[in-house]
Amino acid sequence: MTYKLATYLTFENTARQAMEFYHSVLGGKLDMNTFSEFGMSQGEADADLIMHAQLETEEGAFIMASDTPAHMEVQKHGGFSIALFSQDYESVQDKFDTLAAGGQVLQPLGQAPWGDYFGMFVDQFGINWMFIVAGPKGEAAAE
Repeated sequence: MTYKLATYLTFENTARQAMEFYHSVLGGKLDMNTFSEFGMSQGEADADLIMHAQLETEEGAFIMASDTPAHMEVQKHGGFSIALFSQDYESVQDKFDTLAAGGQVLQPLGQAPWGDYFGMFVDQFGINWMFIVAGPKGEAAAE
């Protein structure tokens, strides 16, 4: 049996902006549909909100998202992070800096005591991210 494991994010009303931003940084294919496109809006306030968005990158990342319509309770983010793993420090540093812009860097991307590179931030949409890059020059850290 094969399957995909995806991150599904919920936003109050910024799913479109968040997913377009993630797409601009991570690339890939982004599809989005509004509540009105599926005949599911319960008023004008919900019509243009995102009911379903999905971003699939060439590297295999799969991020999905939706807005929370007015008649539902907004779920607060917390207790999880999107983790990005790589062996290419240079391209990851740029992605780290771009995704962290406007948010809060909790741990700058730098060499960790175990030899790999590690960094954490909360992006401008309130989503927690962790970046893990294999040790110096993409080589696995020494045991």
